[in-house]
Amino acid sequence: MDKLLNFLGLCRRAGKLTTGFDAVEETLIKGESQLVIIASDTSPNTEKKLSRTCETHNVKLIKLDRSKEEISIAIGRFAATASVTDKGFAQNIERLTQNETGGNSL
Repeated sequence: MDKLLNFLGLCRRAGKLTTGFDAVEETLIKGESQLVIIASDTSPNTEKKLSRTCETHNVKLIKLDRSKEEISIAIGRFAATASVTDKGFAQNIERLTQNETGGNSL
């Protein structure tokens, strides 16, 4: 498994990763989200809705170069979308995606 996926698993075990569209949207609305990530095979409709909500709440959205299946295996539960609620974890994820071709900022 790669560093980014390992780090996402750590983030979830630390309780700093929220998964699922409704839960992610809720963290955005409450101002808890520091970063939103989506899988490469997330539906265009979901991507569009989250992109708008992230823009409204001034939260960065990163589309990872990883499938829903890869992310789900790494974090131990199904996830096409996730919200990172800790600033330090969010910064590390951004750094990991910038150091490889694993993520595209939207």
